[in-house]
Amino acid sequence: MRIEETKFFQEYIDMAMHGDEMGWHERNGGNFTYWLKEEEVDAVRDQLHPGNWLPIGTEVPKLQNEYFLISGTGQFFHNMRRDPMHTCGIIQVDPTGTQYRICWGLLDGGRPTSELPTHLMNMAVRAVHTNDRNRVIYHCHCPNVIAMTFLLEPDADLFSKELWESMTECPIIFPEGVGVVRWMVPGGREIAEATAACMERYNAVIWCHHGIFCSGPDFDTTFGLMHTIEKSAEIWIKIHSCADHKRQTITRQDFIRLADAFHVTLNPDVLKRCV
Repeated sequence: MRIEETKFFQEYIDMAMHGDEMGWHERNGGNFTYWLKEEEVDAVRDQLHPGNWLPIGTEVPKLQNEYFLISGTGQFFHNMRRDPMHTCGIIQVDPTGTQYRICWGLLDGGRPTSELPTHLMNMAVRAVHTNDRNRVIYHCHCPNVIAMTFLLEPDADLFSKELWESMTECPIIFPEGVGVVRWMVPGGREIAEATAACMERYNAVIWCHHGIFCSGPDFDTTFGLMHTIEKSAEIWIKIHSCADHKRQTITRQDFIRLADAFHVTLNPDVLKRCV
């Protein structure tokens, strides 16, 4: 079976197209990585043709020798289904965790996303905290979340509280809350390290004035987390466009009752911020 016909590849493309349809990937905005399972690599190994080793820009020894399907730098998500071999590719990390090589796709001099260091560092961190169940890292430019970052202090507990209060499902879907990273130049080691530090605690990290990074065990879970955060942010923006304060909200005791009913453990630091 050709790589383009595999289940994991089709699900990857479906998620990319869904995000593009949501308006989260203007021009070449956003990027997306999937960690292939061993059996998926074995099924397509005859189609992998490794190139030269290139520096990752950071160290990820946890991911040594592993393979990843990743979007290409400068590529438009809306072209992925039509032209997958130019817009994305499969890479392998070397035995030291400091280099990668292109094994499929990214034709005509293409390279992985400029956020490669952040993607792989985040993948490694979440793998440790999920017993290697984390498989997806997804970054996009959600407009309502970006708008929130101009109105709130870049405080993780504050953002988490406001998102929880805006939609009942939020504390069930991300009971740990969300991380927040102040504005930094994208694509470098500094922002990769700051994001990875947040990923020690959170499955989603907001980049101020830029977008969100989400992680998850599969495509649906990761996309669902991103969608939930952005929808809650949209509600928050609408509330604050209509009034200068909330007249009522979900209370701390309400959240405790909700956690009991759905068997989730809420971040106590966020809960303290609630009324």
